[in-house]
Parts: sequence; C-alpha cells; structure tokens
Amino acid sequence: MKVATAAYPLDVLPTWGVYADKIARWVGEAAGEGAELLVFPEYGAMELATLDGPAVAGNLEASLAAVSARMGHVAALHSALARHYGVHILSSSGPVFDPAISYRPVNRAMLFTPGGQVGVQDKQIMTRFEREVWGVVPGGPLRLFDTALGRIGILICYDSEYPLLARAVADADMLLVPSCTEALAGYWRVRIGAMARALEQQCVTVMSSTVGDAPWSEAVDTNVGAGGVFGPPDVGFPPTGVIAAGEMNAPGWTYAHVDLAQVAAVRADGVVLNRAHWAEQGPRSGPPQVVPLA
Repeated sequence: MKVATAAYPLDVLPTWGVYADKIARWVGEAAGEGAELLVFPEYGAMELATLDGPAVAGNLEASLAAVSARMGHVAALHSALARHYGVHILSSSGPVFDPAISYRPVNRAMLFTPGGQVGVQDKQIMTRFEREVWGVVPGGPLRLFDTALGRIGILICYDSEYPLLARAVADADMLLVPSCTEALAGYWRVRIGAMARALEQQCVTVMSSTVGDAPWSEAVDTNVGAGGVFGPPDVGFPPTGVIAAGEMNAPGWTYAHVDLAQVAAVRADGVVLNRAHWAEQGPRSGPPQVVPLA
C-alpha cells in the first residue's frame, strides 16, 4: 500500500468552510497520489479554536472547549472524505470532553475507513504541559484496529516513547504515531521512540507532525517536525530502518510504499527476532547484581 503522512501547518480559520476546504485539499492531494492510508498529526485540530476568535484561541481553557464542541463535525467531514476517496484517514487529534471518562478532556484521534467505520484512540500518558498546565487527562484504553489494510495501532506522540504500550498492541502490523512537538529535541524523542517501537515489535511505524508557528495559541504556538515512515532494520527493509523521511518543517505529505507481507516475513524469519524474544527479558530484568569495583 501507499502511505501518506503529514507535516501539517496550523492556520487561522475565518470560517468552517475554509477548514473543510483545507482538509478536502489535503485528502484529495494524497488520494490523487495513490495513498490508501493518510495520517494527520496530534493536536492539528487546535486550529479550530480560531473559529471562535483570537480571545478563545489564545485562552488555554476556552480553546479546549471550543475544539471539543466541533469534533463531531470534524468526524462527519473526515468520514465523508474517506468514503468519497476510498481511503483510510487518521484525523488530527484534539481535546474531547467525554463525560464517560472524566470531567477533564482527553486527547483523541479518530480512524476513518472507506466503509464508514470509525475507530477512536485516546492518548494514554500525558506530557508535563498536558498534565500540569493544560489539564488534559488519559483517556480510554489502547485499541487494535483490524482493517482492510491490516492491523493498526495508534500511539499518540508521547505514548510512542513507552515500549510497554507498543507491546500491548504487539499484533499490529502498523503503529501510527501522530505527534505535536515544539522543539527539535521533542521531534527526535518521538522519532527515536517510533523507530525503537518498529525495531522491538518488528512492524512499520508512521509518524506525522505539526509544523510552523501558531502564535495565536499558547498550547501549539511553535511546531517542529516532519513526516516519517520507519521499519525494523532487517530483511526486506532499509538497513537504516528509515523507509521515508520528510524535509524538516516543510508542510506537505511524505509518501512511502509499505508491504505488510514484509512485516510477517521478518517476524517469522528475520536476522533477529526481537518480538518473539521479548519474554526472555522477564527473568533477566530483575534487580542487577551489584559488583563493587572501587
């Protein structure tokens, strides 16, 4: 299949129609290039706060409520585009007030299929800004999505830095990693995490990013990143593990051809078998023996 992963700029939106046209252009472009899976980034939905004016967009608490109130319309738009173009779309994540989970918002991404199905994945572990300043909380459990393209897991940004989360969805052929990072160090933390998860679980990881400045928001004011697609550096994959890497901070899609048969093959008969040998860590990962050498 062909995968498209976004380096997505956040805009000031004068009307909903401008946003709908923007998303339609992005989806239409990727579909026109033959992409079957489109991956937007974490917190790309924050640009929707500008629809309520600069005072709301610039207020941390007000922006959460403003974006959450529009996520139903976001879902309808992306679902219609997935159907129209016959593609799978992971939409940009955004805050959602879900009373079944908490009185505080979760960070939620949605996966749309051409047949109209919708999968929901919430972020599991909050960054310091999310938990200490913004008040975004962990959401529902990790899920594994069995799609026509293959089995897909989603680790939102910081979640990709935790190997046990990836292990929980070890049956995924692909892990989607939508990200939003404000500095080069943050981008590399997530990219290194995504590449490590591809190594450990012998799968493909697909990282998307927000890019550019959004001075109207305290939450997403600076964005550094690029799209990337990674695999295990083993048989059938590039020796670097980098299937594709976009230009840093350049808005647009990064494309890659992915053959999930290669995932099955490397898991069965790779040069190494990281995924199969995972359990061997157990008896060897207890407290180390302390050896005095001084």
